[in-house]
Amino acid sequence: MFQTAVNHFKIADFGITIVFQSGNNSMDLLPSFSCFRVEPGQTSEDILAVTVDDALQPVPSAERELIRNIETGNGIIKVDKIKEGGYQFIIRDIHGRDCCLLISDSHFSNVHCALNGSFNMRSYGLNSAMMLSFAFASASRQTLLIHASTVVQGNYGYAFLAKSGTGKSTQVAMWLNYLPGCELLNDDNPIVRVIDGKTYLFGSPWSGKTPCYRNRKVLAGAFVKIMRAKSNSVERDDTLEAWGTLLASVSSMKWDKGIYEMTCNTIKLLIETTDVYTLHCLPDKESAVICNKAIKKE
Repeated sequence: MFQTAVNHFKIADFGITIVFQSGNNSMDLLPSFSCFRVEPGQTSEDILAVTVDDALQPVPSAERELIRNIETGNGIIKVDKIKEGGYQFIIRDIHGRDCCLLISDSHFSNVHCALNGSFNMRSYGLNSAMMLSFAFASASRQTLLIHASTVVQGNYGYAFLAKSGTGKSTQVAMWLNYLPGCELLNDDNPIVRVIDGKTYLFGSPWSGKTPCYRNRKVLAGAFVKIMRAKSNSVERDDTLEAWGTLLASVSSMKWDKGIYEMTCNTIKLLIETTDVYTLHCLPDKESAVICNKAIKKE
């Protein structure tokens, strides 16, 4: 007989628990979480408990209302607001197949989900469920999950922001290949936290197509928006430009007033504590050298 499996993790210094209620699912579905595993009691603040139970059923249609369908690039997420509070998500892969049913309370502190399909479908569904649940559960704690490629040099991390395919990973590759003392922290979804007035970047279990899952914390040196150009130059953004850059890069729910307001408050703190730049660049070594010279913290 299957015994409930409880797993504990520390992500961005927050405690996360994943509980499996049946033998159909296990941590084999989430290999990127392995380096974030901890023993019970090793986290100071627990923010999210996820229960995976394939017996979970959708909320009756009369008790929820459709918010929207979100295209993620890898699939579609159908979002419903539960009338008594909380949300229901249907996570579909790029082929339109239902991979995960997720039902959350209004604070995303207690989440239940059911998985469906092949191993790869279940893995995709659970990984997506964990990512969005963490993003919204941590929103009230001056924390953001951002879409960025992040490199560490010395004691600081530098997050490069841009639309997919614009050159985030290319710029980071230039830093790694040509600049001394650089290493990759995360190539797609690092975590940003403001703690005691300082901004930190954390590795996460979500790193896109590059398997870089590091349980590490560094001070944030700068945020840099990448824009393709015919020559290389760097400029520091003013407050309005910085706001637009950061807001476009974070995971949030604009339809949820409370979560969106907390996200905006955290962005305001980031702008107050950390410089935001725009790098106009070619995909070459010179762009990395010029950028590094302009933004590097000693």
